[in-house]
Amino acid sequence: MVKSLTLFELNSLVRSAVELTLADDYWVEAELAEVRERGGHCYMELVQKNADGATTVARASAKCWRSAWSLVRPHFERVTGEPLHAGMKVLMQVHAQFHENYGFSWIVTDIDPTFTLGDMARKRLETIRRLKAAGVFELNKELPLPLFAQRVAVVSSETAAGYGDFCNQLAANPYGFGFSVRLFPAIMQGERTERSVISALNAINAEADSFDCVVIIRGGGATSDLSAFDSLALAENVANFPLPVITGIGHERDESVVDMVANMRAKTPTAAATLLVDNLKRTSDRIAAAQDRMLTAVSRRMDYERMRLARVAERIPVLFSLVNVRQSARIEALSARLRAAVRLGLDSASRRIDSLSAAMTPAAMRRLTAESHRLELLSQRVAAADPDRLLKRGYSITLHNGRAVRSAGELKAGDEIVTRLGRGTVSSTVDSRRNEKNTTTKNMKK
Repeated sequence: MVKSLTLFELNSLVRSAVELTLADDYWVEAELAEVRERGGHCYMELVQKNADGATTVARASAKCWRSAWSLVRPHFERVTGEPLHAGMKVLMQVHAQFHENYGFSWIVTDIDPTFTLGDMARKRLETIRRLKAAGVFELNKELPLPLFAQRVAVVSSETAAGYGDFCNQLAANPYGFGFSVRLFPAIMQGERTERSVISALNAINAEADSFDCVVIIRGGGATSDLSAFDSLALAENVANFPLPVITGIGHERDESVVDMVANMRAKTPTAAATLLVDNLKRTSDRIAAAQDRMLTAVSRRMDYERMRLARVAERIPVLFSLVNVRQSARIEALSARLRAAVRLGLDSASRRIDSLSAAMTPAAMRRLTAESHRLELLSQRVAAADPDRLLKRGYSITLHNGRAVRSAGELKAGDEIVTRLGRGTVSSTVDSRRNEKNTTTKNMKK
């Protein structure tokens, strides 16, 4: 029968082997895949990736007991300015430990912060290099801050003290300038900072025409939480943003990559508000200076025009006198020319009248002679056609109602007619007893 071991016995053998073969402490380089604290202890998941960072080639668990962690953590954060977090590369001193019940793990006794600091600096420099290579490092700085930058989009935590300080500083500015502030809430600390801030910037970008600038306010957080603002994705987003971006996310001695690519960097949220107030004050001063220059220019121009008008007014009497003399002479000359022209016209008309008068008398005499001869002929013709002459020659004229009767058909029975003779008249009445109309003489007048 084959002799068997219990699991505890097997694990005890493994523990003994580990303690014998791995009795030393080792300095190991690894990337933190997970970091969590519980009960004063720190539990870590370590990984190693291949050269392109896409594949994990090694993985292990590590623990830092409370006794060591209470010393390692403050020293690490004091030197690096950041807490241990996932994605950070570390150089730690470990020794192997195998427990029959909990299995194998590496026990951390120390962490070298200078290694992590160097890796952070390397990543930071690499981010800056990539931004410059892409030509966007200075892109946001090239955007001019509008002269009237009053519509402000703010990226901050709604409960952050820095956001309240920023709003209070704008509202209490000594010049009475009005600002319109709209908050786009974002997480400003921890691992979700990068994603949250980018999401807020995307929301602002969708309404870019409604704002003059963007202010990213952190304020009130620990210096150790600044690493998110060194990320390439967030820095690229700020560098390419279509509006000027002002940052107030750090302290005077701390400058993140986002600070570097932003249009302007302020030390604190209050300083960012002061920057906007000062920008509007400069605009107001420029307007006031322009007004003063305009008033001065207008005043000078008016003074000049008054002097010019005064000089013109002084010259007016002299000019008027000169013009009056000239016009009087001109009028006199025109009057003389007019009188001469009238006399000449009258003389010419008089001569023409005399000439016409001389020519008119013979013509009138000839016309009178011709007309006298014509009248004489007409008189002879009238005398020849005189009815009295015809009546004296034995003719008669029969009248009916004062009109000459030319045909018997014009008369009817009972009509009274008058026959005019050379000497006297005969009145008759038409008789219809015969076919031919006979007349009955009533009376005769000589």
